[in-house]
Amino acid sequence: MEHIRTPKVEQVKLLDRFSNKSTTGTLHLTATHLIFVESNATSAQELWILHHHIASVEKLSLTTSGCPLLIQCRNFRVVHFVVPRERDCHDVYSSLLRLLRPVSYDELYAFSYNPKQNEQQRDEGWQLIDLGAEFERMGVPCDQWQLTDVNRDYKVCETYPRDLYVPITASKPIIVGSSKFRSKGRFPVLTYFYQERKAAVCRCSQPLSGFSARCLEDEHMLQAISKANHNNRFVYVMDTRPKLNALANRAAGKGYENEDNYSNIRFQFVGIENIHVMRASLQKLLEVVGTRSLSVTDYLVGLENSGWLRHIKAIVDAAIFLAKAVTVEGASVLVHCSDGWDRTAQVCSLGALLMDPYYRTIKGFMVLIEKDWISFGHKFADRCDQLDGDLKEVSPIFTQFLECVWQLTEQFPQAFQFSEWFLIQIHEHVHSCQFGNFLGNNQRQREELQLKERTYSLWDHLLSEQQLYLNPMYRPSFAETRPVLEPSTQPWNFKFWRNMYHQFDRSMHPRQSILKNTVMLKENSKELESTVRELQAKLQKFGVSTSPLELHSQQKERTLPPRPQSLILGAPLSRKEAQQEDEEEEVYGEEAQEDTPVGSGGERTVEGSSATENGYGEIQGSFGSKSEPAIVSLEFGVARMTC
Repeated sequence: MEHIRTPKVEQVKLLDRFSNKSTTGTLHLTATHLIFVESNATSAQELWILHHHIASVEKLSLTTSGCPLLIQCRNFRVVHFVVPRERDCHDVYSSLLRLLRPVSYDELYAFSYNPKQNEQQRDEGWQLIDLGAEFERMGVPCDQWQLTDVNRDYKVCETYPRDLYVPITASKPIIVGSSKFRSKGRFPVLTYFYQERKAAVCRCSQPLSGFSARCLEDEHMLQAISKANHNNRFVYVMDTRPKLNALANRAAGKGYENEDNYSNIRFQFVGIENIHVMRASLQKLLEVVGTRSLSVTDYLVGLENSGWLRHIKAIVDAAIFLAKAVTVEGASVLVHCSDGWDRTAQVCSLGALLMDPYYRTIKGFMVLIEKDWISFGHKFADRCDQLDGDLKEVSPIFTQFLECVWQLTEQFPQAFQFSEWFLIQIHEHVHSCQFGNFLGNNQRQREELQLKERTYSLWDHLLSEQQLYLNPMYRPSFAETRPVLEPSTQPWNFKFWRNMYHQFDRSMHPRQSILKNTVMLKENSKELESTVRELQAKLQKFGVSTSPLELHSQQKERTLPPRPQSLILGAPLSRKEAQQEDEEEEVYGEEAQEDTPVGSGGERTVEGSSATENGYGEIQGSFGSKSEPAIVSLEFGVARMTC
């Protein structure tokens, strides 16, 4: 609270960035949130913004209506305030600058957040995800892969987890020697085992090969991965960087594997750009989608020039290559980039998502993130700007992964248990620092911060409200026929994710949500089914049979006349149309088969009503002497007029 100069400012205007509308209210500044409360006493709306969601604050030039304050958030919310007095605006601006960039982890919201759970409930929340059980689900350890304790004290690689899985023929000297030849000590380890083909997906960092250096232990390590797969001795080595970038790293003593030194490997560059290119691309995208009154041409050109969807496609292409190598060829794959915690995490996790239906469930997706992102040391603290640090380390790597998953849900709506709002909620809390899961850069840091004892787990929170994130289109049986997803990467399959980047711009959303309407229809259907069961139970008490066959056998089934073939004349047949059809059938010698009650005169009436009751008889009588108008019918695409 010592950083807050002015805790309350009245008569502040909130502007809509895509219209000229404004709302007047009071601005409150607390230790954790910036709160705007409308002045309308009957239906006052409140806007709560976490300090850590704020990415930047800009004080614009003074105007006649006041001092503008522009706030851009990490969850893509953009807020434009106009404060009446320049002094109050400056106080709020200065306070936010200090509050949005904490200098230590203890200042983050997770360490003060209290969801009113006791210690037992908090511990149970952290125990929901068990990575040891996840590897057992894959079939590991087995006769070819083992759990090693070489990194139990983080002495070999401080950015890896304690428990690592390696080929059974890889001894500790080989592991240690390989780690010394890899950037940041990140030697090849198992991240996913495709049990059906006994093929492995491994990950590591780039070798310190330079132009000619080699390491026998590292070569033995890759050979051990090759021998662990009896179905295919070749190992694909996927370098997710563009080749030019990898060549440039050679000059710094790093680089990539030389196929002449490693037996049975097939080397493949993928071409995903680095963190700096991705950061600039997202900034260009936000500038385009945040500009008012763009023409269609300018919008589409701006979207293309940002390169954002092109980068998304590159990641999906790499994941497809990985999935095909494992599932079709049965080959093991080793994935790396520079340090093995950005592009490597994207490709490994997305590839596993394509291959394994379990990761397409709510619980499985949590396990996937915990395994490939949190456990293996994606630098969330640096990439998501958790502390006041180097802004050049900030990059939307995890945001890209979530968008790749969303693009897949658009192509396979029946394959995913969760909706896009589940992905958006995860993105929200990655940047909120409200829960402890994503704090820090690696597992060692998280243990030092004692996050499991001092903070709460996001997974427990999401599972408690998972009904909000269920996908109504999900079909578990889809995985039985298509366990491995094969998405198309044609350009027209990649879309702009409106609900992510315009989540808070309500004027940009469609007036009717297909997802919400589908969920509502399913809920109504369940309520009706429940009512039917209750009524059936009551009927059975009175000895009345509720069998559908017995009920239908008591009355003759009545069928409607056949509907016309034309889609244009798709309405039910009127009396005149029915008579005309009878005449045509007599001409062509066809027998008319029509179930018409005796005395009805060929008319179809709704039960409980008649022409005379509704006053239609007088209208029919007044037009009875007039000749019938011509009827136009379509048969086999040919128009014919009959008088």
